[in-house]
This record gives sequence, structure tokens and C-alpha cells, in this order.
Amino acid sequence: MRAIILSCLLFLVINVMAQITPAPDRKDGEGPWPQLIIRGAILINGTGAPPIGPVDIVIERNRIVQVATVGYPGVPIDKARRPVLIKGGKEIDAEGMYVLPGFIDMHGHIGGKDQGTPAEYVFKLWMAHGITTIRDPSCGNGLDWVLQHKQKSLANTITAPRIFAYTAFGQGAKQPITTAEQAIEWVRDNAQKGADGIKFFGAAPAVIDAAIRENKELGLRSCFHHAQMDVARWNVLHSARAGLTSMEHWYGLPEALFTDRTIQDYPLDYNYGNEQHRFENAGKLWKQAAAPYSDHWNKVMNELLSLDFTLDPTFNIYEASRDLHRARRAEWHEWYTLPSLWKFYSPSRISHGSYWHNWGTEQEVAWRENYRLWMSFVNEYKNRGGRVTTGSDNGFIYQLYGFGYIRELELLREAGFHPLEVIRSATLYGAEALGVDKELGSVEVGKLADLVIIDANPLENLQYLYGTGAIVLDKDNKVMRKGGVKYTIKDGLVYDAKALLADVRKMVEQEKKRTGFVITQPGME
Repeated sequence: MRAIILSCLLFLVINVMAQITPAPDRKDGEGPWPQLIIRGAILINGTGAPPIGPVDIVIERNRIVQVATVGYPGVPIDKARRPVLIKGGKEIDAEGMYVLPGFIDMHGHIGGKDQGTPAEYVFKLWMAHGITTIRDPSCGNGLDWVLQHKQKSLANTITAPRIFAYTAFGQGAKQPITTAEQAIEWVRDNAQKGADGIKFFGAAPAVIDAAIRENKELGLRSCFHHAQMDVARWNVLHSARAGLTSMEHWYGLPEALFTDRTIQDYPLDYNYGNEQHRFENAGKLWKQAAAPYSDHWNKVMNELLSLDFTLDPTFNIYEASRDLHRARRAEWHEWYTLPSLWKFYSPSRISHGSYWHNWGTEQEVAWRENYRLWMSFVNEYKNRGGRVTTGSDNGFIYQLYGFGYIRELELLREAGFHPLEVIRSATLYGAEALGVDKELGSVEVGKLADLVIIDANPLENLQYLYGTGAIVLDKDNKVMRKGGVKYTIKDGLVYDAKALLADVRKMVEQEKKRTGFVITQPGME
């Protein structure tokens, strides 16, 4: 009976969807050209290789055809070594700038009606931060809607990243899925409709097992948010053994690491529907797992590694749990957060992720320890050769599209990743996890021309990648902003990243003017 009730609730959630405003026809970006040459850049190619430059990168239409070393640092470039620009070609003078592969957001929800975020707003925030590919985990606007935008993005008729559509398990089903046979039928139908994969939340073990195995048999990929309502009977190890491709967040991993219990130590008045209960107790979960580097901890890690399993931690989306004030007062909210989204973030018993019913020192201290243990596992997983990707899950918990993704890069650095390892997770490893590393994820000959150009070294300071840049003091004691992506290139089309941000800022200003909205802090209105 419990399984049927849960299946019915999930059925209602994923079949009652409100779509956001579709993206308008593209008016941004220039190109592609018969030939585009990016001149004199310093290249960070995404494979883990150190920077090298100056290089000229030659693109024909939407493909990289040459990466030519054209000199030595600090020495004038010998023009005789440079690729020749053909008639009708285009040059970008990138001397002193850095070129990286386009970023991949492995957990990119395309907004929601509750957040009040039009597709154009979300897409431009992503593109302005160099994000050229996203995986939409659950297709909250409906699979047909997402697939339509996926095709428009591929055709470049809208300003948007590439989209990989991972349907929520059971989405569009005519009735709740309660048997393995129903699961297999739905998975086959989902593949036939054109989905790239499936996102799971939980169901009866026989149902989940059948669905994951059939999805794998069909050659599709999958991800899983192991929700607490089912994790006691199906954790990350069960999913990985069945053929799951990647896990989202960290739910299901501490449960696989239990040694002295089988169920999380829930307070006896706990109610999963109360999000203060849900997230406060989630912050105490890693301390209940096996200690780092213990026998069981190593055993679980090694099995996941042997299965070529991918971790997509989304550190940023829970950061407010350990420092609510910091997340709430992030400077970009003033300029780039829509009024409707700000209201959605604010304390609420209804809005998902707005669990600030009575949040304070005790909850934040627990979450900081939670992060320490969680980050230890993720960093060691990477050290042992495991694949860790970057996902944002933005539009919730005071994390804004694009900006939250860059914060994810910073948090991987905090976890112990070298900046080059961070960039690899944001590019090549994302492409590998999606199964498209032959086309995307690194700056190499033959791959698609998805690139990021920035006039500051992101390895020295990942904050240079924020749309607002980083604060620096010049030699005359003047405060300046440095960085912010200069150009985002997708499919050989060159987008002015700062112009995209200006468009978003204008949208926000217009909406504030229309509604008379002024950002205020909760309880201080």
C-alpha cells in the first residue's frame, strides 16, 4: 500500500506541470563563418593539460580544425607561423586572454512557473557564464517542451545551451507505475519519444531495478536523486549495480556507508513534508556514515569506481544550509534575480527549498561538518580516478542560474580539486558522463566549437568567471572589477557574454518597475 501511495504522489507531481514562457527567436550572436580564428590565446583545453600559449585556434563553421602554437610567452608572435585567414573569415584578437571548452551543467533545470523565470532569462544567464551544454534532469516543463527547445538550440534558432533531456521516471504515464512490466513499457516509450535519459527519485526496488536495466539496454543514460522516502531500501550501490550512470547530490551515498544502522537517525517527530525537518536532518547524515578511509568507506568507494559510476555533487545548491546569510546576500541578487524568484527563495512552508522556518547556528554548524565529510569522499573519489562532474540545480535555495554554477567550481576547489581538475570536471568529464566526449568537452581538433573566452586567468581565481567578475585593487588604489566571461562560443557562433548579462539585467529592471518591487530581507519589510 505504501508503495502505491508514493507512486501516486509522484505521478501527480510529474504530470501536473506548468510550462514557463518559451525562448524567443535568436537575435544574439554572430557567425558562424567559413573560418574563425581566435588569435594569440592561452589555452586551457579541458583534458587536465596545463595552459599553453600563445595559440591560434582555427574554426570552420562549427568545428575546430587547427590548434596552432604560434610563439612563446613574452616574445612577439612570428606572423609567418600563423594560420592564414581566408576571404570571408573572421578574427578575434585574444592575445593575453584565456580560452576554455564550453562548460557543461549536469543539473540544469530550465526554470519553473513557481519561480517565474522565462526561458530566455535562464538561457542567457547560463550562456553569459560560458555554459554551452546543460542536462535538464526531470524536464519539469514537459518532455515535448524540452525536446522542442533542444531542437531549436541545435539549429541555433534560439539563444540557448545544448540541451540533454532526462525525463522524470513515470512522467507522462497514464497511471502510476507499480510493476516491473509497467516500468519497462514506460522506459521503452520514453526512449521512443526522444528522451536522452531518465532521472529517478525512488520507487519499489523491483520497479527501479527493471527501469534502470531496460534504460541501459536501450543505450540511454540515467541519474538519480535518491529521495529519503525510498532510500532505506534502495541506495546508491543498488542503483550503480543495476546500471545507473550517475547520482545527483549525495542522497543515498551515506546510507550505503552505514555500518551501525540501516536507517537514518530521524527524530521521532520528523515529517518529510516539513522541509525544515528534511534539510535540518540531512545536515546530520554524513556523521552517521562510516568514517573516511575506514574499511567500509573504502569498500563502497572502490565498488562505485569499478562500475565507472559518476558523482554529480551539486555542492552549491545546499550552501545556504551552512551559511544562509552569505547565500542570501550574494551581490548579484540585486541586479539579476527576478522579483518572482526572490519571493520563491524567501522562507516558506510551500516553496521547495525555502526551508528557513527557524534556521540558525546549530543547523549551520552541523551542515559545515556535513560538507567536510561529503567533500572528503568526493575528493578522494576523484583522486582514485573516479569521474566527478559539475551541476548547479539552480533556481532554488538562493542560487541563481549561471552564478551558482561558478560557485560550484569554487566549492570543488574547496573540496581539494586543483583548478585544472575543476575545469576538467566542468568540461570533459561532463561530456563523458553524457556520452558525447567525441564531440564536446575539450578544445581539440575535430570537436565542435563550444568555447569560453575570458580576459583573466580563471586558474588563479575562479571568481573571475562570475558575471560580476572579481574585485581587485589597481596600482593607483582604485577598486576595479576583473573578469567576467567575454565571449561564449557555441557551434561557432560568437556571443557577447556581457551583452547577454545586460539583457538579463534589463529584464529584471523592467519587472521591478512594473511591479514596484524592491528586494528586502526576510522579516525586514
